[in-house]
Amino acid sequence: MSLLSLSEVSARYGAAQALFDVTLSIGAGQVLALMGRNGMGKSTTVKAICGMLPAGGTITFDGHDLTRLPSHRIARLGVGLVPEGRRCFASLTVTENLIAAARPGAWSLATVTNLFPRLAERHAQRAVTLSGGEQQMLAIGRALMTNPRLLILDEATEGLAPLVRAEIWAAIAAIRDTGAAILVIDKSLAELSAIADRAVILERGHSVWSGAMQDLTPDTAARLIGV
Repeated sequence: MSLLSLSEVSARYGAAQALFDVTLSIGAGQVLALMGRNGMGKSTTVKAICGMLPAGGTITFDGHDLTRLPSHRIARLGVGLVPEGRRCFASLTVTENLIAAARPGAWSLATVTNLFPRLAERHAQRAVTLSGGEQQMLAIGRALMTNPRLLILDEATEGLAPLVRAEIWAAIAAIRDTGAAILVIDKSLAELSAIADRAVILERGHSVWSGAMQDLTPDTAARLIGV
């Protein structure tokens, strides 16, 4: 049984339809890569899952119909989001950001700062003073502190220096190894191939390819995502 399932999901911004028939599923402990060129509906799909945009079709999480729930209730069911653009609480310290939405579970201040030691070093600094990479670590740590059953990462390595990107990918692999279910959006095919079990590719709001990551051929990748 799938932990998260989307079937023929549609969504629109006013009169403009952005999603048409998006279909995907993630089982417990699976990693799914959601791929596609810019503007094809990836972040819109995340918004639909998280209740930030009204959606048609079917979205279920552990048997719950998410299309009828507000964002805070979806989060409480166990969906953790690392949004595009990080969106840390700028005026709060690192520790304050981490504990703001913390819930009991395996992920705690100790385990998060073990994953990202730099957050421990900067625990009393305000988020606005951190580098872009450190803010991304903080955004991931904050989502983990909610102890989600599904972690959604929307462009978690975008705009970061190569060394920091490598650190983030290593952390994502470590999170995967805990048995977490992960939905990851990124453009780095090589890194995604190393961690993802399956992939779904979107084109103009439609699901146009779905399968095992190992079955995504270079020709298909070049045609559908420009890699």
